[in-house]
Amino acid sequence: MNIYISGISGTGMGPLALMAQSAGMTVFGSDLGAGPITPELVSHDIKLCLGVQDGEFLKARAKDEGVDWFVYTSALPADHAELAMAKKLKLKISKRDELLNYLIKKLKLKLVAVAGTHGKTTTTAMIVWAAQKLGLPVSYLIGTTLPFAPAGLYDPKSKYFIYEADEYDRNFLAFQPWLAVIPTVSYDHPDIYPTVEDYQDAFRKFEKQSENALHGDEIAVGLTLAGEARRYDATLAIDALEKMLPKPRGLAKVLSKRHKELVKIMNEFPGVGRRFEQVSEGYYSDYAHHPEEVEATVEIALEEADRRGLKGVVVVYEPHQNSRQSELIDEYAEVFHGVTKLYWVPTYLTREKAGLKILRPEDFIAKLKNKKIAEVAKLDEALAEELKKWHKKGYLVVLMSAGPADAWMRRLVYADNQESAAIQFVHAPRSAGE
Repeated sequence: MNIYISGISGTGMGPLALMAQSAGMTVFGSDLGAGPITPELVSHDIKLCLGVQDGEFLKARAKDEGVDWFVYTSALPADHAELAMAKKLKLKISKRDELLNYLIKKLKLKLVAVAGTHGKTTTTAMIVWAAQKLGLPVSYLIGTTLPFAPAGLYDPKSKYFIYEADEYDRNFLAFQPWLAVIPTVSYDHPDIYPTVEDYQDAFRKFEKQSENALHGDEIAVGLTLAGEARRYDATLAIDALEKMLPKPRGLAKVLSKRHKELVKIMNEFPGVGRRFEQVSEGYYSDYAHHPEEVEATVEIALEEADRRGLKGVVVVYEPHQNSRQSELIDEYAEVFHGVTKLYWVPTYLTREKAGLKILRPEDFIAKLKNKKIAEVAKLDEALAEELKKWHKKGYLVVLMSAGPADAWMRRLVYADNQESAAIQFVHAPRSAGE
């Protein structure tokens, strides 16, 4: 089967492309630009077009190789040129959940779905990491890069499919998991869920349509990962694996030994892309863009700085989506407690509600209890020089952003635009006679 993925460089669609290819499908795709997953797609010889999405690359693939299924990201507008071309070509069209359900059924996999407001990426990665260490074959799909494996994979020996199930666009409600793993449920995505109750109802429905469900309990004894949030995620991952692994004889003694082994494996967890990821010595990048995530990341950073004997923590924060932040602005009051210096940059704007006032960094800083640590900043050379000074003095520097600030940080640290490097290996929009 030949699959075409529109939005293939995204952290949701790129891993899907990798999994579909490893399951024996031929995959093509397009996107407006490169993303963190793009180098993996290129290294797996997935043919893609970046920069132009006018429908011509899709048309060429349909003519030359044939396209059986057009899969598109939720970010694609209804009048998008590729969507219009797919309809014109009379292709099967769907979002990713339909293709995933098809693969789960076809490959006879048990779905372990990790869903929650925060912690789902890390918990999913921890399950995959420990399964690999234990020699348990698993297929999986995760919405980020992994330092120890591809972002998406089908293993023909696997019984389980580990999936980071996103609640945005109510995507996770398309699935009926064998096991639902739920780290936290609070409130997010006001553009999809108008009220807290609506959001929580969706999770209640998700749990009801799952055979089994796990919620966090007491943190497992012996976990030494920095930050309570990480130790909490690791505990959930351990609980999930204990359900997935075969039950041995001499149950109590053997299970106790296995539990200790799982704790040891979790303590060696190398992390994932943009989840307190060390991009260089002393510089970290994290995806936090919600007050609860920010608070958890600050706690991790403070513990890590203390362990390393550093003087303190300096934060650069780029909020994501003005419509989200308008709902959450009052929750920032104390989340940066313990931070030495905070640089607040303008919000990364996406999928915004028309007519809503755009909040400025000054508006957020005014809500902080420790306003004196905060300063309005821009992603420019002046900020870069400030961060270098703090780093040289012996401070841990962490960027929190779900947007383009991550690429800015990497250019600062490496003096190298990795995105441009990835693009040069990708098929040009109309090369080779297309």
